[in-house]
Amino acid sequence: MEAFFKVKEDLCEELRDLSVVNLIVSILIVIGMLISYLPQHVRIIKRGTSEGISPWFVLLGTTSATSAFANILLLPQSRQDVACCKELETFHCVAGLLGIAQLGVQWICFSFIFVLFLVFFRYNPANDPDNEELEDADEQNPRWQTALMVASLTLIHGLGVIVITGILTTVAPEKLSIWANSLGVMAAMLAAVQYIPQIWTTYHLKHVGSLSIPMMCIQTPGGFVFAASLFARLGFAGWSSWGIFVLTATMQGILLYMAIHYEIVNRNNAAKHGQVRSHLHANGFDDDVPGRYENHPEHFAKTPEQLQTILDRQESDAAAENAPLLRPDGIGSPQRNYDTNQG
Repeated sequence: MEAFFKVKEDLCEELRDLSVVNLIVSILIVIGMLISYLPQHVRIIKRGTSEGISPWFVLLGTTSATSAFANILLLPQSRQDVACCKELETFHCVAGLLGIAQLGVQWICFSFIFVLFLVFFRYNPANDPDNEELEDADEQNPRWQTALMVASLTLIHGLGVIVITGILTTVAPEKLSIWANSLGVMAAMLAAVQYIPQIWTTYHLKHVGSLSIPMMCIQTPGGFVFAASLFARLGFAGWSSWGIFVLTATMQGILLYMAIHYEIVNRNNAAKHGQVRSHLHANGFDDDVPGRYENHPEHFAKTPEQLQTILDRQESDAAAENAPLLRPDGIGSPQRNYDTNQG
């Protein structure tokens, strides 16, 4: 471990000479990154479905973020910054590690999207033989086998990075720089194609689904600012780190344009036909009707017939729900008897 973190006094002095501008920008990026992901997290939770989000986008995004985080942790400059914390005051140490913290926050936030995608994935498609539009939507949605494959590959990738890094640290620490650059190239390649499946999915569906436009509005320009911040810290030698964000910001900008375009087109079509047109959720509900477990469905019904239809749909969804945490009335099956007095 001592060989992993070697202190070079001349480089540590650079961390003592703080650039106020870079420090402020770095702090704002960390805060902005946390804020930028919140709309996506909230949208998935609020809609109660990850419909519209490509599973391959989630896989590529999570593995790319994992590789990028491991890359910056293993770069010689980052290892030197960590080693300098032994010689620096706490404030200078934290300021010097903000670049690492930025990628760490990005990895945590995207990993949470990965978790939400699995939690709110509809493993049982809605069943309504009288609704042809719903049947077409079910055919377009990914199957549970795909979600399972995405989860498995993501976990295998993360475990592989940890194991290989541990072996090299113990046996051949001089090879860590090569491994770090390899991770950077891997992250860049994954990032380069990350948005392709999501662009295809959005183009195919002609609507954004659970994808958050506000998130992309924040992250697209923020990605270029983030890349510039890393470039200022690492220079051209850190191309494998900041280059990732130039690629992702460009691809995300294309996706953002498509999302806004489809929203405008759909709104114009709705206005032209004099009706409120919305897209089906994975459970068959429209955007302007209550969710599957809305406590006050009567607020959304104008007639007794509409109220009965909503109640029938909610009852059907509750019966088909196979994720215990998402069932109404708490955790577990609503048919299960929790009476502990029974033998």
